[in-house]
Amino acid sequence: MKLVDLTGKKGLVVGIANADSIAYGCAKMFHDCGADIAVTYLNEKSEKYVRPLAESLNSPIIVPCDVSIPGQLEAVFTEIEQKWGKLDFVLHSIAFAPRDDLHGRVVDCSQEGFSMAMDISCHSFIRMAKLAEPLMIDGGCLLTMSYFGAEKVVADYNIMGPVKAALESTARYLAAELGPKGIRVNSVSPGPLKTRAASGIAHFDELMEKAAARAPERHLVTIEDVGALAAFLVSDAAKSLTGNRSYIDAGYHIIGS
Repeated sequence: MKLVDLTGKKGLVVGIANADSIAYGCAKMFHDCGADIAVTYLNEKSEKYVRPLAESLNSPIIVPCDVSIPGQLEAVFTEIEQKWGKLDFVLHSIAFAPRDDLHGRVVDCSQEGFSMAMDISCHSFIRMAKLAEPLMIDGGCLLTMSYFGAEKVVADYNIMGPVKAALESTARYLAAELGPKGIRVNSVSPGPLKTRAASGIAHFDELMEKAAARAPERHLVTIEDVGALAAFLVSDAAKSLTGNRSYIDAGYHIIGS
């Protein structure tokens, strides 16, 4: 039985790196609920990991997208317009900060590193919203992935805390601006997951152990858990939910760090 019915909906998923990615957990759930999914991969190196996953989801659109390369994001939406002529939802699940800036103190972050982290992790969501807007002719939903470090200081999360805080605020402002067109915008805040992106955070294994021990439900979440929430949020069942930050972390956020 489908969790929700997404039959007939067309969605774009940006951020799959491998089978452990949050974006893949979401894409698979979208597909299992009946949606058609367009999938992007970062570059030629990552394509060999992403393409088989996209093909397993019968994705009719599988294209490269490095948001730092001018024109690539625009090309994705051109492909969607030509093939589908519409779009119902977008999942933005990308983030990046240079290693030295990510591992250092916020006060020591370089201007270049901060600008790059904000551009790839936050401004790219604004760009996607702008490109998606004319394709969401029947309304739609934009989702982005955040983390508890946007609200509270989390050890070793460093510069990504301010960046994710900016991303969450951006989602709220986009929700206010696009709401009259029936386009909803929400951020999802999962608990720590062992993904390739998370592996760049120092002492991440300790962070996961702490989260599992302190969360009220005493366990970590999975990419399938996040996918279930994402599927609900893009469905018609969530048509009156916008501007929200939805935690899915087994309750860890109510305990604090």
